[in-house]
Amino acid sequence: MSKRATYAVGGAAVGLVLLWVLPLWAALLIIVGVPVGGYLLLDPSQRARLKRVTRKEIGR
Repeated sequence: MSKRATYAVGGAAVGLVLLWVLPLWAALLIIVGVPVGGYLLLDPSQRARLKRVTRKEIGR
């Protein structure tokens, strides 16, 4: 299994556990909030670079 697939399976498992343990609104807030928070922590130059690359190149 590739590294990306491992992360995807782990993320899905964490999401399912959050949906089971927390109320729906709290789980969705965490599932959506963590990636948005990570994006907002990037410098403007890093955000511009992230917008330029395609999805396929992000993992390189």
